[in-house]
Amino acid sequence: MGESVDDGGSVETRDDVEAFAALLRQLKDRTDRSYGSLARRVNMNTSTLHRYCAGEAVPQDFAPVERLAAFCEATPEERLELHRLWLLAVAARQRPRAVEAAVEPAKTEEAPPSGPDSPVVRAPWYRRRRTLLGAAVATVLLVTLGSLSALSADRSPDDAALAPGHSRTGAGASHHPSASATGPSPTRSSASPSSGVRGSASPGSKDGPSAAAKSNAPVATGVPLAWTTDSQVWDGGCAHDYVIGKEPDQVPPPPVPQDAAAWAATQGAVHGRQTMVQISVQGKSSTAVVLEALRVRIVSRGTPLKGTTYDMAQGCGGGLGPRYFDVNLDINRPIAHAVSGVDDKGDRVPAVQFPYRVSAQDPEVLLVTATTEAYDCGWYLELDWSSQGRTGTVRIDDHGRPFRTSSIKGLPRYWYGTNGHGVRQWVPAVEPDAS
Repeated sequence: MGESVDDGGSVETRDDVEAFAALLRQLKDRTDRSYGSLARRVNMNTSTLHRYCAGEAVPQDFAPVERLAAFCEATPEERLELHRLWLLAVAARQRPRAVEAAVEPAKTEEAPPSGPDSPVVRAPWYRRRRTLLGAAVATVLLVTLGSLSALSADRSPDDAALAPGHSRTGAGASHHPSASATGPSPTRSSASPSSGVRGSASPGSKDGPSAAAKSNAPVATGVPLAWTTDSQVWDGGCAHDYVIGKEPDQVPPPPVPQDAAAWAATQGAVHGRQTMVQISVQGKSSTAVVLEALRVRIVSRGTPLKGTTYDMAQGCGGGLGPRYFDVNLDINRPIAHAVSGVDDKGDRVPAVQFPYRVSAQDPEVLLVTATTEAYDCGWYLELDWSSQGRTGTVRIDDHGRPFRTSSIKGLPRYWYGTNGHGVRQWVPAVEPDAS
């Protein structure tokens, strides 16, 4: 006495999805890593990886699964089986929706005439529903196989966050004008530097009228992604330099990292030598948004600030695990270079080049480290995106103002320690600067 698809397909769906999830758990367990550590190594969100392994969700394409298999050193046979189970799991996830769509017209369909003289002119409703279901599942398989065939053959899983390429048909990118050094962007309100700044901007796309004429579907408008920035990130969660125009006895003890924004604002502190900006990017829906590139715009370069360098180092915590980028603010055309990083176990994380892909279920975290040895620099970032034939650019800045980083060469340097009398206070550092 078996369960049929007609009752919603719940048992069959659970079986297919659970088989796929079980193999994912088997691969994950052999690495002896936490979900967070493993997710960062395979360029996934921690909660997303956990949902896949728990059977609560199935990836829409095979690329993240392939990255996981490669990192876990799956055998060719295991990869083939993983791909087979993924196809079944995708089809199983679609099955309840396909059945629901097929049942509705069947319920309202006129019943065949009854009586000894009434000929049978149509197939029973349950046979037609089964046919519709089969067609729906076949469509799912064809779509998923088509997405696999689009995977780039010359990109390794560790170097690509996207499977297929894309075209910019009927949409040209428009960029925000460069911000002036005298004031903030007109689309943002000016405020003191702080963490957790949420950005929004007008779309940078121009959809052609021909595309809208070919479809009755509503044309997408607005920027399809949201982001937050934190410009008060400390190296390893503990080390950072600020330039402050005050004497040591006028500067309060260093704050904990989560209070850095308020502390820096009250002291008029400017990032010394290095600014680390963490950008969390997420799609507004399940529709994928491709992050094409991250560019650097220099607003101003001036003479380094006068003052004193204060080192926040108080003992380091765990490492960070986002995408890492380095920017040299001293060159004429600064570029955000993807670089390797270190995960929470101290292992090296390889550099991952653009493009990336985000959605509401799969965010990305970018960590940009910008450095200057010679100037007082004002700068911001531009993030290029594309989605469903539209393209655009969003400006990433510090609450409507450029980020600011100043050289610390030649400045007196202090850290918070114990003086000769056993009193905790700002004391001179051993080295005069961080160069």
